Amino acid sequence: MLHEKSGCKSIIIDSESGDVIIKWGEPGSFDPLMMMKLPDVIKAIGRGMNPKKAMSLLDDEMLFELIELKSFVGKKANQQRRIRSRIIGSEGKIRKRIEALTNCEITVYGGTIVIIGDDLGLPMASDAIKSLLNGAEHGPVLKKLEVVRKKQRISSKTIDYIETKETSLGFEHLVPGLSNITERRNRKYKNSQPDINNEEDLEELMSLSDDENIDWSEE
Repeated sequence: MLHEKSGCKSIIIDSESGDVIIKWGEPGSFDPLMMMKLPDVIKAIGRGMNPKKAMSLLDDEMLFELIELKSFVGKKANQQRRIRSRIIGSEGKIRKRIEALTNCEITVYGGTIVIIGDDLGLPMASDAIKSLLNGAEHGPVLKKLEVVRKKQRISSKTIDYIETKETSLGFEHLVPGLSNITERRNRKYKNSQPDINNEEDLEELMSLSDDENIDWSEE
């Protein structure tokens, strides 16, 4: 399944040492992104992640993080066992809650924790798990995740921006054909207006018709 989906030439597993060797074909015969992502898929499977869930790492938007417990509690097995129980919780409730709030896949196995998620969820899950590993209480950590999740949902429903146009169309553009009539009317009106720089137009404008006269008596 890994071979077919990734496009690699072969996957060689040394059953004695546990080493995995991936061989690729000639450049152009495979997706270079797969060369970067396939090792993470194999690491995730090796650290207890369900293979089908680990395969989601081959998608462009999915990311991978591996947290080593020894970085927080040392190499002592009893300390690692204790800290694992804090992440998993009773009947796995804490791990499942973090997965639900971050939309991530989390596997706690041996001395490592594997997280698979997108660029929004993975940092949230990673931060929550590291806070628990450092001794934070479950309540505040989960509450913080709920608040961040709520903000993300609100943000996804808001309008990023409103585009305004410098010029707006009048009512005539809402009725088919009306804009042409308006344009002809405006052109006719413009053509009927006298040119104030033309003496003939001014003389015609100032001349009185037969039924017009000027009365200066009120002056």
